[in-house]
Order: sequence, then C-alpha cells, then structure tokens
Amino acid sequence: MELKRYRTLNSYFKEKFGCRVHKVALDAGFTCPNRDGTKGIGGCIYCNFAGSGTGAYKKSISITEQMKEGMNYLGKRFKAEKFIAYFQSFSNTYGRDLKEKYDESLVDKRVVGLSIGTRPDCINDDIIDLLVNYQNKGYMVWLEMGLQSIHKRTLEFINRHHSCEDFLFALRKTKEKGIPVCVHIIFGLPGESFEEMIETATFLAHLSIDGIKFHNLYVIKETPLENLWKEGKYRPLEQEEYVNIICEALIRLPEDTVIQRLTGDPAKNELVAPHWSLDKKGTLQLIEELLLKKNLWQGKFYFKP
Repeated sequence: MELKRYRTLNSYFKEKFGCRVHKVALDAGFTCPNRDGTKGIGGCIYCNFAGSGTGAYKKSISITEQMKEGMNYLGKRFKAEKFIAYFQSFSNTYGRDLKEKYDESLVDKRVVGLSIGTRPDCINDDIIDLLVNYQNKGYMVWLEMGLQSIHKRTLEFINRHHSCEDFLFALRKTKEKGIPVCVHIIFGLPGESFEEMIETATFLAHLSIDGIKFHNLYVIKETPLENLWKEGKYRPLEQEEYVNIICEALIRLPEDTVIQRLTGDPAKNELVAPHWSLDKKGTLQLIEELLLKKNLWQGKFYFKP
C-alpha cells in the first residue's frame, strides 16, 4: 500500500464511499462571460476554443452518452465502481437549463455526485440552492471555482474579468450552505514571482478551503499565450521550479485539505510548451521525493488505494 504525504482525492473518495470512485469529465455546451461579450471576448489567454474540455458537445454527444462512455472506460481501466459527474468545460453555472443538464448526468445509481466547474462571478443564490437540493437527495456535491491567482495585476493580464473579491463573496455564500469548494490555482502565470505564487497558496490556507487543484501553466495552440511565447514574452516554469513551488504550497495548507490535482493534463496534440507537462508521472514522483528529502508533509500519511 503506497503512502502519500497529503490528502489525495482517491483517499477522500475511499473514506466516503469505501470503493474506487472516479470523475467523468463532461462537456455540456456552456460558455463564459469573458467569451460571449458579457464581460469580455476571447477568454483567458491560456484557454483555447475547447475551454479545457473534450469538445464532445460540438460533436453532438449528449451528456447521457458522455457519462455512459466515461463510466464504461473508467470502470474497465481503473476498476471504478462509483462515479462523479464532472461538468468541466467552460463555466458550468453560466447559462440556462442547469437543472436539466445536471439531471441528465445522473444516469444510474452508480453516479453518486456532481462536481461543477465554474468562475466566482457565475455564482448566485439560485445556483447554490439548486446544488443544495442535490445534496439533500444524497448526492455528493462539489463546486470547483477557478481563482487562478489572488493578484489583481495577474488576473487583469490573463483576461479573467473577475476579482479576488468576487471569489471571496462566492466562497462565503457557498460555504454558508455547506457545499464543499475546490479552488483552482495556476503556478507560472506571466509576471508572477515565486513569492506571489506562494502568497496565493497561503491566502487559501487561511480560508480553510475544502479542496484545491494546482495547475502548471502550459502553452497550447491557438491561444494568446502561444503568441506571447513565440515572441519571447513568456517563459514557462521548468519542471524543477514547479515541483519546488508545489512542495512549498502543500505544507502551508491544512492537513485535511483534499488535494484534487497537482499538475495539469495537456492534450499532446495541443501542447506547445513546456514538454515536461506531459510527464505527469515523473512530476508527481519528483514532488514525492522533494517532500521526503526536505522532511516536508502536512502531518499525516494517507493511503493511496
């Protein structure tokens, strides 16, 4: 049995359900307020036309089909027994027919929860109440909010069109209703120093968030970030730099924080740089080695199923 020095998502699911649980990533055809002109156009500088998703919606693959295909694949590959419907692409609380789309993902009793990816400025009381209704029916519900950075200069540069204050407001409203929140942050954003990245992690540690996803910023094709990279105006983090920042961030978080992700998963055919982003296994191993070398961990060991 392998030990981890932080609380993994797998160990969290095993605690709650007693078996292997996996998320099924879904594309429900949503968009974002900084894409459709409400706040801006073009989206974030690192985001392409698929919005970090599969593009399944444009291929006319229904939510039901996506769930069944995902469950079949994850069940065979990882022996998963239960599943979480993960609405991933773009902002999944921004649009109409939310309930209908969420309901469609609950294809059978093996689906035990919902994880909704969105932006802090796309949260309101009606949406929170809708999520609470699923909780009341016995489903596990997580709200995943993309903060990316607490620094105003950075948020403006990457074209986020929301503020840290928006995040704090949405976090308070959501936590008041007892919905767990997973916060997404990105290390390696243009112009940010090591100290500024750690400031973001430390800030979240003081808020006692339920979960966190760390992403390394990588350059993908057909994005404004690709243009900056080609012009020599952006340098991605080296693998060793990223690993060091992750370890320093991990030890600042409360030990019960669920670490849902430690590195991104770029599509090979879309990635421009850095190429080490494809070496997920190697990056995770380097993180483990550095935590051990520096004798750094959160105080507990967690079993990796």
